[in-house]
Amino acid sequence: MEQDAGLEAAAALFKVLGSASRLRLVRLLAAEPAGVTHLVASTGMSQPLVSQHLGTLRAAGIVTVARAGREALYSISDDHIAHVVDDALTHVLEEDATHQGEEP
Repeated sequence: MEQDAGLEAAAALFKVLGSASRLRLVRLLAAEPAGVTHLVASTGMSQPLVSQHLGTLRAAGIVTVARAGREALYSISDDHIAHVVDDALTHVLEEDATHQGEEP
């Protein structure tokens, strides 16, 4: 069906973004390109874990890497990704605010 075009690709995108650690990295990289050392310091994750997540994001086409001397600088490949993450956060924070006033 024509209206289903892209659903599988969108589902794959959401699967990759289905990690709080990867979302954190996306938000940091949306603000500015960064190297692994900076991302490790900013997130508190280990270097191997940051590298693993960056590899997953890169394989999905969400981030790109460019060499700056000896350092690899990662950046968001498309601003749409940052908007998707920001919209999702806005949605869940609005939901939290709405439900805080309700009694269980």
